[in-house]
Amino acid sequence: MAGPPAGVHIANIDGASRGNPGPASYAVVLRDASGKIVLELAKHIGRETNNVAEYYALLAALDYAATHDIPALRIRSDSELLVRQMQGRYKVKSPDLKPLHERAAKLARQIQYFVIEHVRRELNSDADALANLALDQAGTAGGVRRKPRNLKFALRMAKPSRSRRKKTLKPVRRGSSSSLRIRARFLNGVLVPVESLDLPKAVR
Repeated sequence: MAGPPAGVHIANIDGASRGNPGPASYAVVLRDASGKIVLELAKHIGRETNNVAEYYALLAALDYAATHDIPALRIRSDSELLVRQMQGRYKVKSPDLKPLHERAAKLARQIQYFVIEHVRRELNSDADALANLALDQAGTAGGVRRKPRNLKFALRMAKPSRSRRKKTLKPVRRGSSSSLRIRARFLNGVLVPVESLDLPKAVR
C-alpha cells in the first residue's frame, strides 16, 4: 500500500460543551508539512452537545482545506465516536449528527488524500485549550448572552511568567466623574475577568 504523499497538513481538532448540552465551542489548530502553525481557529456555537461541537471542528478543518487548495490532510481528534463514524466503523444514529456526518464525508471526498485518526487527549492539548478559551471569551459570565461569532487567535500556549499571571485592568472612564475597576487574571495570553460583569448596554 502506498504511503501518504509529501506535504500533508495536520489538523488537531476539538469540541467542548459545558453541560452537554450546554455552552459549546470548537477549535482547529492546523500545521503544514514542516510543522508550522498556519491556522488557529476557535468559535463559540451556542448551546450544543459535545459530539455536535466535535463535528463542527471537523467541518471547519475540512472547509479550510477545501477552500485553500490543501490536497492532503490528516485529522487528529480525541473523540473516538467522531473518528470511528468517519472511518465507517460506527453507525451514525443521532439525528443531530447525521447531516453533519454527511457534509463532512462529502468535503472529505473533495480532498485528494484524507486520513482521520484518534489520539489521546494529552496529544490534543492545543486544540482543547483553544476550544475552552473560546468558551471563556463567549461573554456568558453574569448571564450575558451573545450571538455566536468567529474568534481567531494567534496564540502561544506556553504558560505566562509568574509576574504576568495576575493583572488588574486600569479604570475605564465612562464620563467625567465615574469609573469602573475590573479585577482580572492573565490566562493563555488574555485577561479574563475574575468576577461577573454587570455592564450597561453599549459598553464594551
